[in-house]
Amino acid sequence: MPFREAEGLRFFQFESLADPNLDHAILTRHGGVSPAPWHSLNYGRTVGDDEARVTENIARGLGATDQALGRAFDVWQVHSATVIRTDQPNLAGGHLKGDAIITDRPDVTLMMRFADCVPIMIYDPRRRAAGVAHAGWLGTVRGVATELAQSLQQEYGCRPEDLVAGIGPSIGPDHYPVGEDVVVQFEESVGDSARDHLHSIGGAVHLDLWSANEAQLRSAGVRSIEISGICTACNLQDWYSHRGENGNTGRFGAHLAIRS
Repeated sequence: MPFREAEGLRFFQFESLADPNLDHAILTRHGGVSPAPWHSLNYGRTVGDDEARVTENIARGLGATDQALGRAFDVWQVHSATVIRTDQPNLAGGHLKGDAIITDRPDVTLMMRFADCVPIMIYDPRRRAAGVAHAGWLGTVRGVATELAQSLQQEYGCRPEDLVAGIGPSIGPDHYPVGEDVVVQFEESVGDSARDHLHSIGGAVHLDLWSANEAQLRSAGVRSIEISGICTACNLQDWYSHRGENGNTGRFGAHLAIRS
């Protein structure tokens, strides 16, 4: 598996995004200062952890890939398909609501938080533009992966065939049973292709967020897509999992930055 270690932290990197002009990482839960139940590299500010500890964790995580806290830009994640373009960090707060962020600026580090939802990273090495998205079932229904890919094309003139995408550690289909309300909304969203991503396991319907988001990216013209295949609920030793830990857990961080 493509794990790396730096500054005492262990993190995941996509092999397809190994580019000299790009820094990226999906942090595991190791190497931070938070106690249980957020042990230990918790990036989540809304899960009951102390603010100072979270800030220290984020600084450590960013430092593992030579990024600085003052470069970071994040958003208020609300399970939408809204894409935010940024040209500068948001040091003073004022977080916009959205679930995908894009930039072509080398002085901005895009940052998001996860605990089962799908981290999606995209980079265009030709136009040197990048984006990251947060795709849970509702974001997937709303097409956040599609919006991310299309926004890179619209905002920066990226060609879909040049985009390189990664689908990161998140809850796998074997551990993601969903209710009838989710099934109905998903079927309404994707039509007949829903059967490709909904599977019956042990009498319950399970949703495959990996294949569903891959399908959205391919429909948007993205050809190069790497899927980590790592289930957060199966690997609690490395990842926070909302379902695997009954909601009493932290959030792991992911960040992406274009090098100067």
